[in-house]
Amino acid sequence: MDKIRVHDGKSYPLGSVYDGKGVNFALFSKNAEKVELCLFDEFGVKEVGRIAILSNDNNIWHIYIENLQPGQVYGYRVYGPYKPQEGKRFNPNKLLLDPYAKKVVGKLIWHKALFGYDTDSPEGDLSFSKLDSAPYVPKAVVVENTFDWENDKKPSVPYENTVIYETHVRGYTMLHPQVENSHRGKFLGMASNAVMSYLDYLGITTIELLPVFAFYGNKDGMYTDNYWGYETLSYFVPEAKYLTNNNIDDFKQMVKTFHRHNKEVILDVVYNHTIEGNEKGPTLCYRGIDNESYYILQDNRRFYVDTTGCGASFNIQNPYVLTLVMDSLRYWAEEMHVDGFRLDLASSMGRVNNKFSMESGFLMSARQDDTLRQVKMIVEPWDATIGGYKIGAYPPGWAEWNDRYRDVIRRFWRGDTKQVGEFASRITGSSDIFRYNNRDIWSSINFITAHDGFTLKDLVCYNDKHNAINGENNNDGNSANWSWNSGTEGESDNPTILMNRQQRMRAMLATLLLSFGTPMLVAGDEFGNTQFGNNNPYCQDNVYTWLVWEAIDNDDAKLQKYVHKLIKLRHKLNIYQRRDFFDGNIWNYAGKKVKDLMWLTESGKEFSIQDWTDEGRKSISCLIFDGTDSYWLIFNSHSQPETWYVPEFIGKQKRELLLDSSEILKPTDYANKNNIEIPAWCVLLFKVSKAEE
Repeated sequence: MDKIRVHDGKSYPLGSVYDGKGVNFALFSKNAEKVELCLFDEFGVKEVGRIAILSNDNNIWHIYIENLQPGQVYGYRVYGPYKPQEGKRFNPNKLLLDPYAKKVVGKLIWHKALFGYDTDSPEGDLSFSKLDSAPYVPKAVVVENTFDWENDKKPSVPYENTVIYETHVRGYTMLHPQVENSHRGKFLGMASNAVMSYLDYLGITTIELLPVFAFYGNKDGMYTDNYWGYETLSYFVPEAKYLTNNNIDDFKQMVKTFHRHNKEVILDVVYNHTIEGNEKGPTLCYRGIDNESYYILQDNRRFYVDTTGCGASFNIQNPYVLTLVMDSLRYWAEEMHVDGFRLDLASSMGRVNNKFSMESGFLMSARQDDTLRQVKMIVEPWDATIGGYKIGAYPPGWAEWNDRYRDVIRRFWRGDTKQVGEFASRITGSSDIFRYNNRDIWSSINFITAHDGFTLKDLVCYNDKHNAINGENNNDGNSANWSWNSGTEGESDNPTILMNRQQRMRAMLATLLLSFGTPMLVAGDEFGNTQFGNNNPYCQDNVYTWLVWEAIDNDDAKLQKYVHKLIKLRHKLNIYQRRDFFDGNIWNYAGKKVKDLMWLTESGKEFSIQDWTDEGRKSISCLIFDGTDSYWLIFNSHSQPETWYVPEFIGKQKRELLLDSSEILKPTDYANKNNIEIPAWCVLLFKVSKAEE
């Protein structure tokens, strides 16, 4: 500390930046009256210096300290009024993390000193805490970028070739027998040869990781309170649990490895709320720096507007907070080389005066940003409010999670009636939702399962959620799962029930990977992973959520092979390379007029109005023409085989069975026949080519 020299520094860029001679610090706070920079030893334990920041330009407090080096540990103390009823929650007794920190040291220890108010006071959050939080909070670390990317190149997989695989860094690798013990549950485990080889085999192009930003959600010191990671503390720091020796280059090494295998990495990101929660939450960063700026407050400014269901909403309408979000996205895309983002509860981010608008600051900023226009932007198009469900309301070039696809596919393969009309729209890209502003057919992210909800196997094994282990009396999680246990709740050794479950899982997987749009598969569904009926295991860091690779049996391995076949088939067929929605174009083919998409009944005739309104219908087929060949898809959700007549147009053409999800049919069952007996719970795909003259 004796050799350092203090200068005013610069207001840009925000955060701490080492220039080879010293470090510039810059922090936004509009309403602070005083800011102190606190320097700590390398372990973040002992405070070795405290320096007042005197320069403030345009709400940016800044200072330059000569002779500081990378590795320097620091935090801030911010002074101002503590008047919660006015929205002001400054408390200099709380050491605050730099919102632009790129690395942290130390653990979050859940202690009453974390709170800006005295937790023992009857006045609650209106009281003032004099306890020093420094011993209990992680601190920021000055970093220097020295990682060698070795000419890393992003795969830039076109959406029409994309197959997304959603997974969790820790849960995917914790029990993987071929991952090095020290790398299990970490980024380097995801980058292992075993994982890469497996993903290559499946045919996955794009990995979507559940949140990896620092979240520290373990209030009791364990990993049980926030396994998923949706309680963000820092928007630039990789979660320490996923690093070896707190080395942030582990993340870069993982991305570089994925890119070498021509695979993209997408991050599930949470900018709509933070770990600080509502007025009863801790003061760790944003609340103590400038509560009024970082969060949306109610008219009674003691309380927060909550569009997220997590206590408070991040105020992205504030230009400084919007800048933070944009800087974070660019950092991960440019510095960390990620290929895209899935935006959690995106409707909360697209609000203007508490109403969603495509002209919101965030959506407008992202659309004009040169970096973000080159990566995949995927939204969860809803939030926790009644007016927040905005599927189909996002800009061209953005993709959206399609929960309407999820629900109707589940209902159809449960055997429900009155589903074929919506089913038809969903499997062909959901044009009723996404066909505007010249959007492409891949705009729909098709999924049947996600981290939130039942696994594929649990969809066919449970009628009801079984979440008691979460400690909320089974009140958490969605009760509308559109599942069917096939006759017995939970595990069964009944051969009929087991066959039904297998057939429906295979039919749903075929539907997902043969639908138009962008398919998203959840890790483990390809081999029948179960969460034992828990449809909300956000707090389960154990075998409920870890993939148990060594438990994969012969039936599971057959399902893996089947999914490999499905993905390979999707990549092979030209019809899935299309970008435009179907529009009913008529082609001349083999002396017949055919449409690019025709819906056909079991009689071989094109669907009529009466057929579409037949409430008892449980089967449907479509004929897709790509300009050269036709493909005939048949979906039968009846519990018994159904006789289907070959359409007149197809009857004279060469038929090749590309897929039978039941694996029951033999060539003699369909070759040169005018009718085919379609197995129960089955998807068939035929390629129809011109017959040789």
